[in-house]
Amino acid sequence: MTGTIEACNLCPRQCGVRREPEQGEGFCRMGALPVVARAALHQWEEPSISGVRGSGTVFFTGCSLQCVFCQNDSISTRREVGKVLTPKELHQVFLRLIDQGAHNINLVTPTHFALAVAEALSMEKLPVPVVYNCGGYESLETLRMLEGLVDIYLPDLKYASDALGKRYSGAPDYFTRASQAILEMARQTGPARYDEEGMMQRGTMVRHLILPGNTRNSIAVLEWLHDNLPEYPVSLMAQYVPCGRASEFPEINRTITRREYEKVRDALFRLDLDGYLQGRSAAKKAFIPPFSLEGL
Repeated sequence: MTGTIEACNLCPRQCGVRREPEQGEGFCRMGALPVVARAALHQWEEPSISGVRGSGTVFFTGCSLQCVFCQNDSISTRREVGKVLTPKELHQVFLRLIDQGAHNINLVTPTHFALAVAEALSMEKLPVPVVYNCGGYESLETLRMLEGLVDIYLPDLKYASDALGKRYSGAPDYFTRASQAILEMARQTGPARYDEEGMMQRGTMVRHLILPGNTRNSIAVLEWLHDNLPEYPVSLMAQYVPCGRASEFPEINRTITRREYEKVRDALFRLDLDGYLQGRSAAKKAFIPPFSLEGL
Protein backbone atom coordinates (compact mmCIF):
# COMPACT_ATOMS: atom_id res chain seq x y z
CA MET A 1 0.00 0.00 0.00
CA THR A 2 1.12 3.61 -0.56
CA GLY A 3 -0.21 4.93 2.74
CA THR A 4 -3.41 6.28 1.17
CA ILE A 5 -6.67 4.43 0.47
CA GLU A 6 -8.51 6.12 -2.37
CA ALA A 7 -11.99 4.67 -1.66
CA CYS A 8 -12.22 2.57 1.49
CA ASN A 9 -14.61 -0.38 1.52
CA LEU A 10 -12.71 -2.59 3.98
CA CYS A 11 -15.68 -3.13 6.29
CA PRO A 12 -19.43 -3.53 5.65
CA ARG A 13 -19.95 0.22 6.17
CA GLN A 14 -18.77 0.65 2.55
CA CYS A 15 -17.93 4.31 3.20
CA GLY A 16 -16.03 4.70 -0.05
CA VAL A 17 -14.01 7.60 1.37
CA ARG A 18 -10.39 8.59 0.83
CA ARG A 19 -8.18 7.78 3.81
CA GLU A 20 -4.91 9.67 4.02
CA PRO A 21 -2.00 8.02 5.89
CA GLU A 22 -2.97 9.57 9.26
CA GLN A 23 -6.53 10.83 8.86
CA GLY A 24 -9.78 9.74 7.32
CA GLU A 25 -13.43 10.75 7.10
CA GLY A 26 -15.05 7.32 7.14
CA PHE A 27 -17.08 5.73 9.94
CA CYS A 28 -13.92 4.70 11.82
CA ARG A 29 -12.42 8.19 11.40
CA MET A 30 -8.95 6.66 11.11
CA GLY A 31 -6.18 7.08 8.57
CA ALA A 32 -4.85 4.26 6.42
CA LEU A 33 -1.74 3.54 8.49
CA PRO A 34 -2.30 1.33 11.54
CA VAL A 35 -2.65 2.99 14.92
CA VAL A 36 -1.69 0.71 17.82
CA ALA A 37 -2.58 1.31 21.48
CA ARG A 38 -0.82 -1.66 23.08
CA ALA A 39 1.37 -4.59 22.11
CA ALA A 40 2.10 -7.03 24.90
CA LEU A 41 1.79 -10.61 26.11
CA HIS A 42 -1.75 -11.18 27.30
CA GLN A 43 -2.92 -13.96 29.64
CA TRP A 44 -6.68 -13.45 29.57
CA GLU A 45 -7.66 -15.10 26.30
CA GLU A 46 -8.96 -18.67 25.95
CA PRO A 47 -6.49 -21.28 27.29
CA SER A 48 -5.66 -22.57 23.81
CA ILE A 49 -4.78 -19.00 22.75
CA SER A 50 -3.00 -17.64 25.86
CA GLY A 51 -1.26 -20.82 26.92
CA VAL A 52 1.49 -20.48 29.51
CA ARG A 53 3.54 -17.67 27.95
CA GLY A 54 0.70 -15.46 26.76
CA SER A 55 -0.79 -14.33 23.48
CA GLY A 56 1.08 -11.59 21.62
CA THR A 57 -1.81 -9.13 21.47
CA VAL A 58 -1.71 -6.03 19.29
CA PHE A 59 -4.61 -3.70 20.14
CA PHE A 60 -5.57 -1.36 17.29
CA THR A 61 -7.16 2.04 17.91
CA GLY A 62 -10.56 2.69 16.33
CA CYS A 63 -13.29 0.29 15.23
CA SER A 64 -15.85 -0.27 12.49
CA LEU A 65 -18.51 -0.96 15.13
CA GLN A 66 -19.87 1.37 17.79
CA CYS A 67 -20.86 -0.95 20.63
CA VAL A 68 -22.39 1.09 23.42
CA PHE A 69 -20.97 -1.31 26.05
CA CYS A 70 -17.42 -1.66 24.68
CA GLN A 71 -14.89 -2.36 27.43
CA ASN A 72 -12.15 -0.90 25.21
CA ASP A 73 -14.15 2.29 24.64
CA SER A 74 -11.12 4.49 25.36
CA ILE A 75 -9.43 3.27 22.19
CA SER A 76 -12.28 1.94 20.05
CA THR A 77 -14.59 4.96 20.22
CA ARG A 78 -12.83 7.81 22.02
CA ARG A 79 -9.45 6.98 20.41
CA GLU A 80 -7.48 8.42 23.32
CA VAL A 81 -4.35 6.29 22.88
CA GLY A 82 -2.50 5.13 19.80
CA LYS A 83 0.75 5.35 17.85
CA VAL A 84 0.87 5.43 14.06
CA LEU A 85 3.06 2.69 12.58
CA THR A 86 4.15 1.80 9.07
CA PRO A 87 3.58 -1.80 7.95
CA LYS A 88 7.31 -2.43 8.43
CA GLU A 89 7.17 -1.06 11.99
CA LEU A 90 4.10 -3.20 12.68
CA HIS A 91 5.99 -6.25 11.44
CA GLN A 92 8.81 -5.40 13.87
CA VAL A 93 6.25 -5.29 16.70
CA PHE A 94 5.22 -8.83 15.76
CA LEU A 95 8.82 -10.02 15.89
CA ARG A 96 9.44 -8.43 19.30
CA LEU A 97 6.39 -10.20 20.75
CA ILE A 98 7.60 -13.50 19.31
CA ASP A 99 11.04 -12.90 20.87
CA GLN A 100 9.25 -12.43 24.22
CA GLY A 101 7.74 -15.90 23.89
CA ALA A 102 4.29 -15.17 22.43
CA HIS A 103 2.39 -18.31 21.44
CA ASN A 104 0.80 -16.37 18.59
CA ILE A 105 0.29 -12.89 17.16
CA ASN A 106 -3.19 -11.76 18.16
CA LEU A 107 -4.56 -8.86 16.10
CA VAL A 108 -7.34 -7.18 18.11
CA THR A 109 -9.88 -5.15 16.06
CA PRO A 110 -7.70 -4.91 12.93
CA THR A 111 -10.32 -4.68 10.18
CA HIS A 112 -10.09 -0.96 9.40
CA PHE A 113 -6.32 -1.41 8.92
CA ALA A 114 -6.58 -4.67 6.98
CA LEU A 115 -4.51 -3.49 4.01
CA ALA A 116 -1.56 -2.44 6.17
CA VAL A 117 -1.90 -5.56 8.31
CA ALA A 118 -1.83 -7.75 5.19
CA GLU A 119 1.31 -5.96 4.02
CA ALA A 120 3.00 -6.47 7.40
CA LEU A 121 2.09 -10.16 7.46
CA SER A 122 3.28 -10.65 3.88
CA MET A 123 6.84 -9.55 4.67
CA GLU A 124 7.71 -13.02 5.95
CA LYS A 125 5.93 -16.08 7.29
CA LEU A 126 5.81 -15.78 11.07
CA PRO A 127 6.89 -18.83 13.11
CA VAL A 128 3.71 -18.66 15.24
CA PRO A 129 0.01 -18.61 14.28
CA VAL A 130 -1.68 -15.32 13.39
CA VAL A 131 -5.00 -14.71 15.19
CA TYR A 132 -7.58 -12.35 13.69
CA ASN A 133 -9.55 -11.20 16.74
CA CYS A 134 -12.55 -9.18 15.56
CA GLY A 135 -16.12 -8.13 16.23
CA GLY A 136 -17.53 -10.36 13.50
CA TYR A 137 -18.75 -7.43 11.39
CA GLU A 138 -16.59 -8.15 8.38
CA SER A 139 -16.59 -7.79 4.60
CA LEU A 140 -16.28 -11.00 2.61
CA GLU A 141 -13.95 -9.26 0.16
CA THR A 142 -11.58 -8.22 2.95
CA LEU A 143 -11.59 -11.70 4.44
CA ARG A 144 -10.78 -13.24 1.07
CA MET A 145 -7.86 -10.81 0.74
CA LEU A 146 -6.53 -12.15 4.05
CA GLU A 147 -6.79 -15.82 3.08
CA GLY A 148 -3.47 -17.56 3.65
CA LEU A 149 -2.24 -14.82 6.02
CA VAL A 150 -4.48 -15.68 8.98
CA ASP A 151 -4.26 -19.03 10.78
CA ILE A 152 -6.93 -18.55 13.44
CA TYR A 153 -10.09 -16.48 13.27
CA LEU A 154 -11.49 -15.41 16.65
CA PRO A 155 -14.68 -13.46 15.83
CA ASP A 156 -17.53 -12.36 18.03
CA LEU A 157 -21.06 -13.28 17.14
CA LYS A 158 -22.74 -10.67 19.30
CA TYR A 159 -26.32 -10.93 18.12
CA ALA A 160 -28.64 -13.23 16.21
CA SER A 161 -30.75 -10.19 15.39
CA ASP A 162 -30.10 -7.22 13.13
CA ALA A 163 -32.36 -5.14 15.39
CA LEU A 164 -30.04 -5.70 18.37
CA GLY A 165 -27.06 -4.95 16.15
CA LYS A 166 -28.61 -1.59 15.30
CA ARG A 167 -29.49 -0.76 18.92
CA TYR A 168 -26.25 -1.71 20.62
CA SER A 169 -23.60 -1.52 17.87
CA GLY A 170 -24.93 0.96 15.33
CA ALA A 171 -24.93 -1.81 12.71
CA PRO A 172 -28.44 -2.56 11.36
CA ASP A 173 -27.08 -5.42 9.24
CA TYR A 174 -24.86 -6.96 11.94
CA PHE A 175 -26.19 -10.52 12.01
CA THR A 176 -26.58 -10.68 8.23
CA ARG A 177 -22.96 -9.65 7.73
CA ALA A 178 -21.43 -11.48 10.70
CA SER A 179 -23.07 -14.82 9.95
CA GLN A 180 -21.81 -14.70 6.36
CA ALA A 181 -18.34 -13.63 7.50
CA ILE A 182 -18.01 -16.39 10.08
CA LEU A 183 -18.91 -19.03 7.50
CA GLU A 184 -16.19 -17.61 5.25
CA MET A 185 -13.68 -17.73 8.11
CA ALA A 186 -14.56 -21.35 8.76
CA ARG A 187 -14.17 -22.16 5.06
CA GLN A 188 -10.67 -20.70 5.07
CA THR A 189 -9.38 -22.44 8.18
CA GLY A 190 -11.40 -25.60 8.58
CA PRO A 191 -12.09 -27.00 12.10
CA ALA A 192 -9.74 -26.25 14.97
CA ARG A 193 -6.36 -27.97 15.07
CA TYR A 194 -4.16 -28.06 18.18
CA ASP A 195 -0.54 -28.97 18.90
CA GLU A 196 0.61 -31.50 21.49
CA GLU A 197 0.38 -28.83 24.22
CA GLY A 198 -3.25 -28.01 23.39
CA MET A 199 -2.42 -24.70 21.70
CA MET A 200 -4.62 -23.81 18.76
CA GLN A 201 -2.64 -23.73 15.53
CA ARG A 202 -5.42 -23.26 13.00
CA GLY A 203 -9.17 -22.94 12.91
CA THR A 204 -12.08 -20.67 13.79
CA MET A 205 -13.41 -20.17 17.30
CA VAL A 206 -16.53 -18.04 17.79
CA ARG A 207 -17.01 -15.90 20.88
CA HIS A 208 -20.31 -14.78 22.34
CA LEU A 209 -20.75 -12.36 25.24
CA ILE A 210 -23.92 -12.83 27.30
CA LEU A 211 -25.68 -9.47 27.66
CA PRO A 212 -28.03 -8.78 30.60
CA GLY A 213 -31.67 -9.00 29.65
CA ASN A 214 -30.82 -10.75 26.39
CA THR A 215 -30.71 -14.48 27.14
CA ARG A 216 -33.00 -15.23 24.19
CA ASN A 217 -30.44 -13.62 21.91
CA SER A 218 -27.62 -15.67 23.42
CA ILE A 219 -29.54 -18.91 22.98
CA ALA A 220 -30.39 -17.97 19.39
CA VAL A 221 -26.67 -17.37 18.71
CA LEU A 222 -25.80 -20.79 20.13
CA GLU A 223 -28.54 -22.44 18.09
CA TRP A 224 -27.21 -20.81 14.90
CA LEU A 225 -23.72 -22.08 15.69
CA HIS A 226 -25.09 -25.56 16.37
CA ASP A 227 -26.97 -25.59 13.07
CA ASN A 228 -24.15 -24.15 10.95
CA LEU A 229 -20.80 -24.89 12.63
CA PRO A 230 -21.38 -27.80 15.04
CA GLU A 231 -17.73 -28.95 14.92
CA TYR A 232 -16.23 -25.54 15.68
CA PRO A 233 -15.35 -24.42 19.24
CA VAL A 234 -17.39 -21.74 20.98
CA SER A 235 -16.22 -19.40 23.72
CA LEU A 236 -19.20 -18.36 25.86
CA MET A 237 -18.26 -15.29 27.88
CA ALA A 238 -19.85 -14.02 31.10
CA GLN A 239 -17.46 -11.10 31.63
CA TYR A 240 -19.95 -8.35 30.78
CA VAL A 241 -19.61 -5.27 32.93
CA PRO A 242 -21.20 -1.93 31.94
CA CYS A 243 -18.67 0.23 30.09
CA GLY A 244 -18.76 2.94 27.47
CA ARG A 245 -22.29 4.30 27.06
CA ALA A 246 -24.05 1.37 28.72
CA SER A 247 -25.53 3.68 31.37
CA GLU A 248 -27.74 5.15 28.63
CA PHE A 249 -29.39 1.74 28.13
CA PRO A 250 -31.01 0.71 31.45
CA GLU A 251 -31.59 -2.91 30.40
CA ILE A 252 -27.84 -3.55 30.03
CA ASN A 253 -26.55 -1.24 32.77
CA ARG A 254 -25.72 -4.14 35.10
CA THR A 255 -23.86 -7.44 35.13
CA ILE A 256 -25.70 -10.65 34.26
CA THR A 257 -27.54 -12.53 37.00
CA ARG A 258 -26.87 -16.09 38.07
CA ARG A 259 -30.20 -17.13 36.55
CA GLU A 260 -29.31 -15.55 33.20
CA TYR A 261 -25.92 -17.23 33.23
CA GLU A 262 -27.33 -20.64 34.04
CA LYS A 263 -30.04 -20.36 31.39
CA VAL A 264 -27.50 -19.75 28.62
CA ARG A 265 -25.03 -22.25 30.05
CA ASP A 266 -27.69 -24.94 30.03
CA ALA A 267 -28.43 -24.18 26.37
CA LEU A 268 -24.72 -24.59 25.57
CA PHE A 269 -24.72 -28.01 27.22
CA ARG A 270 -28.02 -29.02 25.61
CA LEU A 271 -26.66 -28.20 22.16
CA ASP A 272 -23.47 -30.13 22.95
CA LEU A 273 -21.18 -27.40 21.63
CA ASP A 274 -17.46 -27.76 22.28
CA GLY A 275 -15.26 -24.94 23.58
CA TYR A 276 -15.00 -22.77 26.67
CA LEU A 277 -17.37 -21.49 29.33
CA GLN A 278 -16.31 -18.44 31.30
CA GLY A 279 -17.43 -17.98 34.92
CA ARG A 280 -19.32 -14.94 36.21
CA SER A 281 -16.32 -14.04 38.37
CA ALA A 282 -14.66 -12.62 35.25
CA ALA A 283 -17.10 -9.68 35.23
CA LYS A 284 -14.57 -7.21 36.62
CA LYS A 285 -13.04 -4.11 35.08
CA ALA A 286 -9.70 -5.24 36.51
CA PHE A 287 -9.41 -7.63 33.55
CA ILE A 288 -9.52 -4.78 31.02
CA PRO A 289 -5.93 -4.19 29.82
CA PRO A 290 -4.36 -0.76 30.27
CA PHE A 291 -3.70 1.22 27.11
CA SER A 292 -0.49 3.20 27.40
CA LEU A 293 1.49 2.41 24.23
CA GLU A 294 3.09 -0.56 25.97
CA GLY A 295 5.42 -2.46 23.67
CA LEU A 296 5.67 0.39 21.15
